[in-house]
Amino acid sequence: MRIFSGIQPTGAKHFGNYSGGFRQYAATQDLGDAFFCIVDLHSLTTPQDPEGLREATLDLAAMLLATGLDPDRSTIFLQSHVPAHAECAWITSCIATYGELRRMTQFKEKGKGQESVSAGLFMYPALMAADILLYQTDKVPIGDDQRQHLELTRNVAERFNSRYGETFKLPEAIYPQVGARVMDLQEPERKMSTTGGTPQGTIGLLDPPDTVRRKIRSAVTDSGSGVRRADDKPGITNLIDIMAVATGSSPDEIESRYDGSGYGKFKEEVAEAVVGVLDPIRLRYGELRGNPDELRGILARGAAKAETIASETLGTVYERVGLVAS
Repeated sequence: MRIFSGIQPTGAKHFGNYSGGFRQYAATQDLGDAFFCIVDLHSLTTPQDPEGLREATLDLAAMLLATGLDPDRSTIFLQSHVPAHAECAWITSCIATYGELRRMTQFKEKGKGQESVSAGLFMYPALMAADILLYQTDKVPIGDDQRQHLELTRNVAERFNSRYGETFKLPEAIYPQVGARVMDLQEPERKMSTTGGTPQGTIGLLDPPDTVRRKIRSAVTDSGSGVRRADDKPGITNLIDIMAVATGSSPDEIESRYDGSGYGKFKEEVAEAVVGVLDPIRLRYGELRGNPDELRGILARGAAKAETIASETLGTVYERVGLVAS
């Protein structure tokens, strides 16, 4: 089985990224031949400070390793180090339709209110499709917010196969059973985010323990009492999901365990559980980030393996569409 997923090196990573992404990556790397790509080309869809992007890319490499990826069990690499990604993106952009790309929810959200939106922001789902399809991917561990993009990837693969012959596998998503979408602690109607969320409502993966405790203590809950999940109780529902991610217990087990407890006691124990998860990550991240040469070596070895597989697929694609071989 081939596993593939990608993550952008933009923004400080938070508990929502851990719940829907990093935690899944570590859990799925033993399901088969696993590829995890830092999609730095995707970051260029919005203006970036060049030096900041370089630092953020190495930050993310360190975080992937600190949260459990093992370079001896997974292939970890940069998208820009494998030219086949950009080359195949032209092919997938010629297969995807304008209507499909226009309907992408993330494009609408990120472009809302902006005077000028880059063409790359509109086209990047085609690049994402190329990222996945190049590796003949079976399973894609992703968060719930990427569901629409994976559906587009499958549509592109099916259309290409119908037009040019069986070429691409149709990838399937792996979503977290719990914590697929962690919400902002202060505004639990919207997801946790370092760009669109509130500072006090976002738990950074590198936040010190006292900061984590303070943010969770001040989390918005709901009128009434009782630690239970409900549509009209988004604040406490979010805390239950966070507790489930941090402890490995199911939401039902947590509701039963804290039946009759007040919100104050529950928040304290959620905070300690999250601190217990993040402390070793923060310490390991510091060790890794202090050795950038080691990080670059891991990424270079990953790119060499990824390039071999991606180039083989791209060669087949070029032949199928009728391009003359060099």
